[in-house]
Amino acid sequence: MSRIAIVGGHGKVAMLLHSSLVARGHTPVALVRTEDYRAELEALGAEVGLLDIEQDEPAAFARAFAGSDAVVFAAGGGADGNIERKRTVDLEGSLKSIEGARLAGVARFVQVSAIGVDAPLPADTSDVWRAYVEAKRDADAALRDSDLAWTIVRPGALTDDPATGQVALGLEVERGEVARADVADVVAAILDDDRTVGQQCNLVNGSVPVADAVRALSS
Repeated sequence: MSRIAIVGGHGKVAMLLHSSLVARGHTPVALVRTEDYRAELEALGAEVGLLDIEQDEPAAFARAFAGSDAVVFAAGGGADGNIERKRTVDLEGSLKSIEGARLAGVARFVQVSAIGVDAPLPADTSDVWRAYVEAKRDADAALRDSDLAWTIVRPGALTDDPATGQVALGLEVERGEVARADVADVVAAILDDDRTVGQQCNLVNGSVPVADAVRALSS
């Protein structure tokens, strides 16, 4: 059994990830800003820790990660059009998580990013979308440059559809939709396969069972 610290522990992907991890025999540690979520998260089998992504410093992240075997960064600044939170959550939250993991001696780190963020943006890109893409791009670059045992998962357009159990996963996978539930299952499978360390992959709906897709990624 492993303890998996999840930054952004009440997010939509994270809420599904808790159940996926519990089913695999792991203990998710949902890191959230408020006690208000405790009962809901504990009902999913998660432990709960308090962490303010925007206000806390890396040392607080390290304390929150203590005793964990891996960190998953699954936080996002939301879809409310707040440009500043793309920086303080999507980028700085990731940077502090990376440093916190290093300080805590937690090597394994999986980051949930977004598909296509390395591609050039059209001139007419909205300010909000540009801020989001640049935050995810820079966070991924920082993780790749770290000495952590990282994996980066870049989902396509997220949906709330039920899990299909079948995906397309790989560096060259084209844009498309993917269910959040399938993203959660892929992240859980990646955490169970150390051969995925150092891999960056796009993730969309597909026809390959999750276990086979992760196995192929690591082969």
